Amino acid sequence: MSEDDVPPSAPDTAKELTFSLDDLPEVREFAAVQARSKGMQEDAVGDFVVALNEVATNAVTHGAPEARLRLWGDRDGLVVDIHDEGKDWHPEGWPGQVGPPENATSGMGLWVARKLSTDIYLETGSNGTTVTMRFTV
Repeated sequence: MSEDDVPPSAPDTAKELTFSLDDLPEVREFAAVQARSKGMQEDAVGDFVVALNEVATNAVTHGAPEARLRLWGDRDGLVVDIHDEGKDWHPEGWPGQVGPPENATSGMGLWVARKLSTDIYLETGSNGTTVTMRFTV
């Protein structure tokens, strides 16, 4: 993955969920159920949920009070995108490429998501931020 890669587009059949910070337990459950229904092996579901939770938490704590999750399967695996309408984030470089410092208590969400996903894409601009991740099923 590079900054110039284009993330996959969600089909009309993508499962969608709008959520806030208080809804994160339901987001994790929704994602786990969907992953299993798409054929993800049980031993991979935990890592999938951790990566998704890191990005979803970032969206509603740093982006906007409400965010949207879309999830779908394609020939290469399971794809999820999380979008928030926060307009204040202008990262320098490519976030999540370098691990957090030792003893860090925050700032590891995108790094963890990158480590646990097959591909990860980040789009940020005046319409907010979308993180798209692909996972093997």
